Amino acid sequence: MKKILSVLLVASFAAGAVCLNACTTKQEALSAVRSETADSGIYSMDRYESQEVFDFIKVNAGVKYDEFCTTYKFNYLSDGLKIEGYMSIPLSVEQTQKPGKCVMFNHGGNRSLGRLENNTTAAICTVCDRIVVASQYRGCGGSEGEDHFGGDDLNDVIKLIDLCEKDFSFIDMDDFCVIGASRGGVMTYPAARKDSRIKRIIALSAESDLFEAYESRDDMKTVLKETIGCTPEENPGEYKKRSAVYWAEEIKVPVLMFHAKLDKQVSFSQTKNLYAKLKKSTDCTFITYDDDSHAEVKPEDYKTIRDWLKQ
Repeated sequence: MKKILSVLLVASFAAGAVCLNACTTKQEALSAVRSETADSGIYSMDRYESQEVFDFIKVNAGVKYDEFCTTYKFNYLSDGLKIEGYMSIPLSVEQTQKPGKCVMFNHGGNRSLGRLENNTTAAICTVCDRIVVASQYRGCGGSEGEDHFGGDDLNDVIKLIDLCEKDFSFIDMDDFCVIGASRGGVMTYPAARKDSRIKRIIALSAESDLFEAYESRDDMKTVLKETIGCTPEENPGEYKKRSAVYWAEEIKVPVLMFHAKLDKQVSFSQTKNLYAKLKKSTDCTFITYDDDSHAEVKPEDYKTIRDWLKQ
């Protein structure tokens, strides 16, 4: 997760060095616009406070990102648990006072490893130029509950989609995209399998075969036994329902996949095998890298993502 953030932080939005006075003047102007748009209309978070979603707080994502988007942290209820969420909204979209298209980001890691930070959704927002929402699944960061690695915690993802559709009137659901990074594949593919509101998927070194993950890494044996509660031998059904390679034909939406051939965290073979199956039933694009990067998109491919989202 740290690597994806470091890469996204180097995005093509870096405009080079500017003087302090220019930065201050620009920031003041943006703050004035942001104050005008955020305090009224559909992008005022106060109007969305309820028993289901609450405690919206504007957070500082860093100067580079705060000049491009407004970022919020909030809480929502999922199965009675208080789950932390993040959201970043492009300032250009706020100004329109019209609903904007949305991307959901499903992060990697387990428990608090790979948790969302204040700048996570903002970094993705600058690349995709869309509203970005993300769930800090149960058992991670400031969320209640326990991490089940794609078990009951999948409900946290589905509930956030519910909020986007029914509560957040500023989100246009017509082309709802989900990005899954690393473990985020275990949260993304099963969600798309059961939820027709997901219209497309971007997969970043996305996990799609937990049987292979269990066998290929000793540390993952411990992680999976502790979070899922069993081994593949003890309960293969629990591993299969989290592993898209076993039911790839049920994914009917376009998929854009990125994976490095020498990735040591999620093997390249997982995505290669899934791609071979997905391309038989849906529009699927597979971009590979000849290094050992993990859950990264190279700067030269940012335009690829934006163009693909505009299709």
